[in-house]
Amino acid sequence: MGFLDFLLLGIGLSMDAFAVAVCKGLSMRRINYRQAFIIALAFGGFQALMPIAGWLLGSTFSGYIESVDHWIAFILLSFIGAKMIADAVKEYKEGLSIEANDPPLNLLELLLLAIATSIDALAVGITFSLLSVRIALAVTTIGITTFILSFAGVAVGNRFGGKFRTPAQVAGGIILMGLGIRILISHIFFGG
Repeated sequence: MGFLDFLLLGIGLSMDAFAVAVCKGLSMRRINYRQAFIIALAFGGFQALMPIAGWLLGSTFSGYIESVDHWIAFILLSFIGAKMIADAVKEYKEGLSIEANDPPLNLLELLLLAIATSIDALAVGITFSLLSVRIALAVTTIGITTFILSFAGVAVGNRFGGKFRTPAQVAGGIILMGLGIRILISHIFFGG
């Protein structure tokens, strides 16, 4: 596998992170570049770390990880999506105006999102252990690609959702839950 293979793999693996980053951008009144950087760093970092972990685990645990990765992603994404919807409804009921400052970045939530969107990368890392792969080039390419696409996702989400904070948060929550359901259905009925 060469650089182009790793780049395409990075793009494919980062699509979940991109979708979640769009959701995070949707809920920002104005783009917060510091938060966008932290979001992108978390997603890119986990997309780079998970293949290393998978590579280290090797083929010993591949059957176990593949059999539950979709359930872990489903539970985490559904929980976080439901929380986003509940927070949006609570803010709406309390009459929180659009003019209010954006809430601080919830690092625990971000950690869970980063894990949920990078579980597939763990399985890819296990595959890497079976192949003759230059792991440093692979994880660097995957991590940087995910960082760039996640940062862009926050900007795209903010561009289209800044004026519609509450509906955007609800939509973002529904998207996260839908993403979790898609991952679950994909693995149960189509094997991945």
